[in-house]
Amino acid sequence: MRAKSPDISENTVFLNLPYDNGFRRLYLAYISGLIHLGLKPRATIEIPGGQNRLDKILDLIRGCRYSIHDLSRVQLDRIHPITPRFNMPFELGLAVAAAKIDGLPDDWFVFESTPRRISKSLSDLGGTDANIHDGTVGGVMRELVSVFQRQSPDERCSVPEMMKTYKGVSSLVDDILRETGGKSLFEAGVFRQLCFAAGKAAGIPQTR
Repeated sequence: MRAKSPDISENTVFLNLPYDNGFRRLYLAYISGLIHLGLKPRATIEIPGGQNRLDKILDLIRGCRYSIHDLSRVQLDRIHPITPRFNMPFELGLAVAAAKIDGLPDDWFVFESTPRRISKSLSDLGGTDANIHDGTVGGVMRELVSVFQRQSPDERCSVPEMMKTYKGVSSLVDDILRETGGKSLFEAGVFRQLCFAAGKAAGIPQTR
């Protein structure tokens, strides 16, 4: 039986990103850039652990109007046992399948740091152009503008202004960690506060 299509929040973006300190700057860039553009980031770190986690991830993906999948860090880690990271391509697969099953537009976007690598790492996406951010904050902002200016033209689409929002959020990271008691940026409470801070820096206050 076909699953019932969920109610979709039009301004929400599911973020499929690696959660590690090496990705910290780009993580902040995605949050800051999306909120600056009037969009609401969602992420699996908001989902509590326990049973049915996969169902909850799928519900979250299906409830978002857009999704971004950053495959720039799908590589072998350095911790024994040496293992490739499959979460990001797996969640991309869920998003692609959900769009097809629900009969929705393919409003999912693949981001990468290296040109042409996606054609080798995930050849099934042949014909899909990845957004290449070069592994930089400015590159993430540029590609977010490229994607969402096409989807919904907005006078707020300015990379220099988005960079100001990013810098404002970055300056508050230590305060946010201290106030939340968070041990890393990749926790639900910290994520919410980062979104709130980004909205404030961009002049778009967020609900706590």
